[in-house]
Amino acid sequence: MNPPRTDARRHHDPEVRGFASDNYAGAHPEVIAALAVANGGHQVAYGEDAYTENLQRIIRSHFGATAEAFPVFNGTGANVVALQAVTDRWGAVICAESAHINVDECGAPERVGGLKLLTVPTPDGKLTPELIDRQAYGWEDEHRAMPQVVSITQSTELGTLYTPDEIRAICEHAHAHGMKVHLDGSRIANAAASLDVPMRTFTNAAGVDILSLGGTKNGALFGEAVVVVNQEAVSHMKHLRKLSMQLASKMRFVSVQLEALLAKDLWLRNARHANEMAQRLAEGVRAVHGVEILHPVQANAVFARLPHDVSERLQKRFRFYFWNEAAGDVRWMCSFDTTEDDVDRFVAALKEEMAR
Repeated sequence: MNPPRTDARRHHDPEVRGFASDNYAGAHPEVIAALAVANGGHQVAYGEDAYTENLQRIIRSHFGATAEAFPVFNGTGANVVALQAVTDRWGAVICAESAHINVDECGAPERVGGLKLLTVPTPDGKLTPELIDRQAYGWEDEHRAMPQVVSITQSTELGTLYTPDEIRAICEHAHAHGMKVHLDGSRIANAAASLDVPMRTFTNAAGVDILSLGGTKNGALFGEAVVVVNQEAVSHMKHLRKLSMQLASKMRFVSVQLEALLAKDLWLRNARHANEMAQRLAEGVRAVHGVEILHPVQANAVFARLPHDVSERLQKRFRFYFWNEAAGDVRWMCSFDTTEDDVDRFVAALKEEMAR
């Protein structure tokens, strides 16, 4: 029998890259190769496959002997499942006002997860024990949602980083109040690369109870994982994952991607490159008169302020997003496949538009 014909064809120019999001990038070739290896034949569904089993060994090498990974489809799903696992029906989560769970998840933690977010304004996207205390009260007040979890993001939504000591101080403070700590690690690889430490240094070693482990922004086709570090902190993870529509039947195809990233150093190579491109971009932008960099460039994001009309013209040449359109603030993201030539052409275009 002849193989079926396919009408698949390329609908985009693979040489075109922008600075809108690391989600825009394709999958790393090593990840695509791993998917091909996992394909073919039958494997047990719903996580009882050989790839998910091996992933547990790899996860423990990064996050300690008690760590367990629960692969899911996406980052919002990871956050919703993780937060449900460490809260009661009346529980609340303290987070930065700029946190992804508050700003960019369409209310999913509250509507799907059924929990309350208690937000705190921060200048740099980072919580501190003092900022946490603005919402850490009223545990016996039946009229108020009970603070049960502190959620932090590493690296933050503003591209800044917590040091391991800062996370340790947050964990100690939260635990002293009987609260647990969740870490949104959609860009955890970028944080580890920038800090030049293993991921365990600012997760299990610092006292984090549960985390959302990013894969998509680091070169995966799709897929993240909830990593339970403190087994005593959670309950019924498998049931919560299924209830939240995050249980993949063909889970081997999620697990093998995380395996490809984490088994050796692909996750670190990808993150280091993205970070280096962000530094190159920041250096080029600093030389452009009239453009202000708003936050320290510590991972793979550059936040800047420039005239609104310049941004609109520049967006016709390169994709990127406004962060605060009224103020003229924009965000430029670099990815594992961003090239030096991409950055240099963007900086040259910015200079041209600023000169008009």
